[in-house]
Formats: sequence, C-alpha cells, structure tokens
Amino acid sequence: MGSDTPKQFLLLDGLPVMMHAIRAFCRCNSSPQLIVVIHPTMQNDWQTLCEKHSFSTEHTVVNGGNSRFESVKNGLKAIQSLDADWANSVIAVHDAARPLVPPALIDETYKQAKRNGAAALALRSTDSVRIKSGNGLKNNACPRSHVYLMQTPQAFHGTMLIDAYDRDDDTSFTDDASVVEKKGYPITLVDGDTRNIKITFPEDLSIAKILLQKML
Repeated sequence: MGSDTPKQFLLLDGLPVMMHAIRAFCRCNSSPQLIVVIHPTMQNDWQTLCEKHSFSTEHTVVNGGNSRFESVKNGLKAIQSLDADWANSVIAVHDAARPLVPPALIDETYKQAKRNGAAALALRSTDSVRIKSGNGLKNNACPRSHVYLMQTPQAFHGTMLIDAYDRDDDTSFTDDASVVEKKGYPITLVDGDTRNIKITFPEDLSIAKILLQKML
C-alpha cells in the first residue's frame, strides 16, 4: 500500500476499512458473535481508532499471530473458551481488508455452511486463464469456466474448522478453505460479488469509495 498504516486501518469514506467489514457482519441476519484478531502491537492503535470514531459495535479483540494461519488459530482458541457450544456452531472467517461484503452474502455463506459443512464465497473468472508450468517455460490455456477466485467470508462447522487447524502451518495454505480441504473435507462454493474487493493497492481505496457510495 506504500503506507506505514496497516491497510485495515486506512480510512475509507472517513471510517477505517476494518470497521466497514465489522459493520457488514453486524447488519447481517445471522447475528454472529464478532471476534477481531489483531496483532498485539496494533491493538492500542485499534482502541484509539474506536474511540476517535465512536465505534461501539460489540466485538472481542484477540491477539493475532505472525501469519494468517496463526491468527485464525488464535481466533479459534478464543471461540472455544468463549462458547461452550462451539462444536455445534458455524464459524466464519473474513478478511479485514474486504470492507464491502454484502450482508446478504454473509448470510448465504452461513446458510450453505450449516447445510453442507464448509462454504466459501468465490467469483467465477471472467478473464482468459493460462497456467504456467513449474519451471515457467511453458503455459497452457485453462477453461475460465473452471476457475474461481476465492473471496471471504468462508464458513464452516465448528468441529470441522477446529479439526482442520489442529496442525502446523504450511505455505500452501492461502485461505481457510485450503486448510479444510487438506483435511479431506469438500468445499461448497457460494457465488461471490465483484464489489467484495480486497484492499491491496492504493487505487483499491478509490475504487472501494465509489462502490460504497453506490451501495448506500
């Protein structure tokens, strides 16, 4: 992002990116308990932002780790300590840098996870796709109808997700679906939304502001 400020703390239409993401979950009908995983070195900054923006949406802050995998694992440990019925719950994981997820899609992801065990938002590719060989010397076309771009939230039965995370980290894990799949569980794909962008580059904030104004 070219900024010393973590992208989830950057302002989008006057409000930190992560607050938009939290509010989306607050507005969905599933009424989830909200756990925000933040690295200990950033928690004071988050508290300051909450006070500055009078952000009173109820949430529990949990220490993040040094990787996405570690952070999710810490969040799961918190769920086990906070909810005696965690084994029968549905747990969703969402990227703080995806501020514009529609609440209706959050509900649909929860619904499909409750029905099938594991569900993840995914966007079918509209671009032509080519796949490089391992040494990069060759590439082959891949039917774009077979290619989906993963989004979040991704939701799972509590026992399934905690069972899948009962292992060491692996560089092949890029999201929670890949961790769960490694354990042998199938993943149900839920049609995503082009507005559910992930803030990655500086221009994404400008795009997100335009999308946000159209969604209001």
